[in-house]
Amino acid sequence: VLGLLVWALIADTTYHLHAAYGWVMFVSIFFWIVTVLFFVTYLLQLQLKFYMIPWPLVLMIFNAAATVLYITAFVTCAAAVQPTSWRQWDYNRRAAASFFACLTMITYGVSTFFSFRAWKGLGSNAATSQVTDHA
Repeated sequence: VLGLLVWALIADTTYHLHAAYGWVMFVSIFFWIVTVLFFVTYLLQLQLKFYMIPWPLVLMIFNAAATVLYITAFVTCAAAVQPTSWRQWDYNRRAAASFFACLTMITYGVSTFFSFRAWKGLGSNAATSQVTDHA
């Protein structure tokens, strides 16, 4: 939802006049589409059919790449907002897009942390950590 807000807010402005927003649009649309694809994959439990793919590692790499590229998109978007814009509605939408890009960056960063824990197997619950072998 946050990524959708970023590219919807930028798309509603005259972004084609500023080259910096092309990068922001690419990052936000690309990662929004791939995130939706991963969501549908897990919703339909397709990861169980493709068991040979190391899904925790794939998700960790994806989330880490999204975090790094969203950092660049956030900085680019925030730096390109001009407070003396001749069109006030463009300024408000671009500033809001910068805010939501920051929130999206933080969200992908948190997802990277939890993906790393799942990949390393640190996400066990109380029931699985209490099992011991007593012969």
